[in-house]
Order: sequence, then structure tokens, then C-alpha cells
Amino acid sequence: MYIDSHCHINFPELAAKLPELMQNMQNNGVTHALCVSVDLPDFPQVLALAEQYPHIYASVGVHPDYEDTPEPSAQQLVELAQHPKIIAIGETGLDYFRLQGDLEWQRERFRQHIRASRLSRKPLIIHTRAASADTIRIMREEGAGTDQGGVAGVMHCFTESLEVAQAAVEMGFYISFSGILSFKSAKDLQAVAKALPLDRILIETDSPYLAPVPFRGKMNEPAYVKHVGEFLADLRGISVLEVQQATTENFFRLFQFAREA
Repeated sequence: MYIDSHCHINFPELAAKLPELMQNMQNNGVTHALCVSVDLPDFPQVLALAEQYPHIYASVGVHPDYEDTPEPSAQQLVELAQHPKIIAIGETGLDYFRLQGDLEWQRERFRQHIRASRLSRKPLIIHTRAASADTIRIMREEGAGTDQGGVAGVMHCFTESLEVAQAAVEMGFYISFSGILSFKSAKDLQAVAKALPLDRILIETDSPYLAPVPFRGKMNEPAYVKHVGEFLADLRGISVLEVQQATTENFFRLFQFAREA
């Protein structure tokens, strides 16, 4: 079986066809999915999906790309995370690719999420793009890792270097690969996926974006995480069953609240 560790099925293009998505997940052996929050106004939709479907989990957080949206406080995130189907804080992090100028607000937002994770004892879902040095620095400064009493989490849709991945792993984090891993242009990323220990790897779709080969360019959905898993197995020269077992065990080890939910 597979788990999609990061998707956005509350987004309109996917929410409009939820019964079909759920059936496709079942047909492809995808047993669970984590629907990830990107801002507070839309959080109720994310939570509603997790409440409606037993095999869907949810997170609470505000994405770094969302500039004109209510800023969350650590305490507010902690309170929202008390719901049993909320198994993570995020997605959070830094993105210097899409936004320019003074991004101190982005860094402060990231700090609030890390503090919420430490207080709630729920893992972080971290987004980083063109900002890896500051991302790792703030993670260390705020004690995000298990090495400093934090809960750690996952570096989602990872596209950074092996050095960044290793720094995160040393703090207790997992590394999640999306459909980008299957792209012909992703040779450097494929080398990272081969080098990391299997017990630190998750797989995801980040749907509706980044559909893996052979669906590249089309709308993505949780069922397609199967193709990320199959590509990872071929890349590492191991069986698909090994990837299924490892990534599923890794998910439930990291997101321990998912077992209770």
C-alpha cells in the first residue's frame, strides 16, 4: 500500500470530484492521504475533508507564498491542532523564489509554526525553495529538530541538495519526494533520493500539481503517488514492496497522531 503524505484535495479542481479521487486511490492501493493546509481562511475545508473521510488526515498552517492572509500565532495554531484528525503543523517554511523584497514576515511566520509544533508536539511540514540556508538556520535557532527537543517533521516536495537533506535528517526530519523525482531533468534530485537512508523517505503528490511521469503536465491526484513509489523503487534497485512498506512505516512513525486518529 501507499500513502500520499502531502496533497491539496480541498483545492477547487480536486474538491469537485472527490468520489472519483477516493475510488482512484482505492484502485491504486493508496490507503491514506494527508490534506495540507495553506492558509487559515480555507482551513475549515481541509478539516471537513478529514472529518468526512476516515483515511484522510489534515494539517493546520499558512504557506509562505500567501502574503495577504491572516497571520497565525503559535497559540492559535496549537488550539486548532488539538483536533484529533490534525496530525501536523504546516505547511510552513520559506520561499524566496516566488516573492521578492523584505521577507522578514515570512521568517517570523515560520518561527511561529515551529513554536506551535514544539508546544503541540505535532510534526512540521516544511516548504523551502531558494531559501535553504535560512530555512536550516531558523530550524536550528527555534529548536525544530528532535536533537533540540522539537518534534521534527518533513521537508516536503524536496528539491534541494544532498547537504540540505542531510542537515535536516540530522535534526530528525524526513525527506519527501514528489513527482518531480520522475522528471528526466531531475538527475541531481534522483542522486539525493538514492543516497538517503530509506527509513527517512516519504512520497507525495503535492496534487493538484507536479504529476509524475507518465502523467506529467496533467492534473495530479493522490492515486498517482503510486508512480512516485514505483520510480523510487526502480531508482534504488529495490522492490516496490520495500518502498511501500518503508514509506508507510515512515509516515506512521513521524505522524504518530495518525495512528490514534
